[in-house]
Amino acid sequence: MAKVPSEQGPAGRPRALWPAARGDERGSRHEWSASRQPPPVRARVEVIDAFSARADADEPVTRATTSTPPATTAVVHGERVPARGEESAMARALVVYESMFGNTRTVAEAVAEGLTGFGDVEVVEVSHAPDTLPDDVELLVVGAPTHAFGLSRPSTRTSAAEQTASPLVSPGRGVREWLDVLAHNVNGTVAVAFDTRVKVGILPGSAAKLIAKRLRKLGFPPATPPKTFWVTGTTGPLRERQRDEAVEWARGITVGSRW
Repeated sequence: MAKVPSEQGPAGRPRALWPAARGDERGSRHEWSASRQPPPVRARVEVIDAFSARADADEPVTRATTSTPPATTAVVHGERVPARGEESAMARALVVYESMFGNTRTVAEAVAEGLTGFGDVEVVEVSHAPDTLPDDVELLVVGAPTHAFGLSRPSTRTSAAEQTASPLVSPGRGVREWLDVLAHNVNGTVAVAFDTRVKVGILPGSAAKLIAKRLRKLGFPPATPPKTFWVTGTTGPLRERQRDEAVEWARGITVGSRW
């Protein structure tokens, strides 16, 4: 079991005092020590940009913040979800995703729900992700669909667009191009990666593993192993309970973890 992080993070910000998650994916279960039972928190979410289904529309950026004393729900894209109790939770998390048909976006939003114990959580479509992370981001989560055994390219995104009558969620740059310009980590930010894949036989390749490898080269130590969420076919939807699994996986992520 990993060590519990100290109460103070960078610049004196308190850290989350969660016990280390257990299980192969480090996100299946977690327990509170009785001596560390936290007071309830109030979670608040602000939608920074309005959502539109148009192909050229901005993706929504969702920010969740917490304060005490109690409330039991947060709101992600207009949906009320349970808020986790967290003692002095002031760490900030940024979730960046690329999505073709909406499956990876659904996972990213579920991950944000699982991270609502953080002081601030933002979900950003990769076209609008910052090339230099704000100094106060302590956790970076990056997700993308697996294309041709790895990260998407312009050619694979064009192929994806030909398979649907609806606009792609991420018609512009992908995670591959964003990582090409992302500034090196100088603030001690930890990172985790996930992908979505079709579960057909034993297919090689994982966008999540490539993301984690590139983030490590940029100085982002991994907090937990890369995670895959399965879809039923090229255009989806997600397989049964994958969204719930994403929430549970995120609940096991802590800023003090190292993998």
